[in-house]
Amino acid sequence: MEERAVVELDDDHVEFATILHSLGVQRNAAKVIACLASGNEATTKDIERGAGLRQPEVSIAMRTLRRENWIREWEVKAEGKGRPHKVYALAVPVGEIIGQLEEGTQKESTETMERIQRLKEQVSSWHCPAEPS
Repeated sequence: MEERAVVELDDDHVEFATILHSLGVQRNAAKVIACLASGNEATTKDIERGAGLRQPEVSIAMRTLRRENWIREWEVKAEGKGRPHKVYALAVPVGEIIGQLEEGTQKESTETMERIQRLKEQVSSWHCPAEPS
């Protein structure tokens, strides 16, 4: 298994996660991305510590990241007895995640501007009385 040096969220990582969240990424998923952005793999416990999340929050965030195909996961046998540990890593580079967000935002913006243009066209075709002076 690779070295697991999970980043604890400092001010820069918190800002990174905040910006991701402002672009539509679920808050806890954004924190997980920030933790894993260094390219290292991490167990659920590592992510809990690094992102300051509880286990259920990590699980929900992983569901979001799986749905986007941004995370890969596998199991590693636990030392001694017990259940295997899940280990996670980003499945795509952070730049690709940012690119997908950029593309989605541009598409949304274009669609919004098209709807605004359609409103303008509709209003201009109406026979509205002149505005009072």
